[in-house]
Amino acid sequence: GEMKRGSLRLVASQTIASYWLPPRLATFHSLYPQIAVELAIDNSEGAAKRVLDGSAELGFVEGAIDEPALAYWVVAKDRLALVGATQAPQIDEDWIRAATWIVREQGSGTRSSFEDVLRHRGIDAADLRIGMTLPSNEAVRTAAEAGAGVAVLSHLVVARAIKIGNLHELPLELPERAFNALRHKERYRTRAADALTDLIKE
Repeated sequence: GEMKRGSLRLVASQTIASYWLPPRLATFHSLYPQIAVELAIDNSEGAAKRVLDGSAELGFVEGAIDEPALAYWVVAKDRLALVGATQAPQIDEDWIRAATWIVREQGSGTRSSFEDVLRHRGIDAADLRIGMTLPSNEAVRTAAEAGAGVAVLSHLVVARAIKIGNLHELPLELPERAFNALRHKERYRTRAADALTDLIKE
């Protein structure tokens, strides 16, 4: 059956909204041109709230959301990268403590992922030298390119800068993380939301 008019309201974290989701929304739009897609950006907590209160039908966030009313499932795997304007031969605890870090704001999925990495290495995030806290991936990347410090960002955000030599990927093993879709377990699902969900699975 044809989906006639309608709208699909989505919310996603900044990394997902800026890099991962748009090509998929372009495909969705070519299949269902009559569905107007509206995408809001919010951090993981904010995205969960919007799906809970119904202002967004689907959410996309980094990492798991602990909220019993929401169903979530993995839609992609993301690789994190440590980057800086200059090479570093090897990275150990001393290097991590001595470096100047450029980070995203508290509540961002990228910031939480970074703090998880530190915890696994037995480092308290509070001990780091944080030079700047910036509100977007692009701001963090640009500051790192300018030599203001080092940063951990999604590979999606830094791939191009690494390719053209503005940033170097530094040798630190970083875990993959999941991009998760969220929806309300009880609320009615529109066909548009189901269609997007099916498309993303493929």
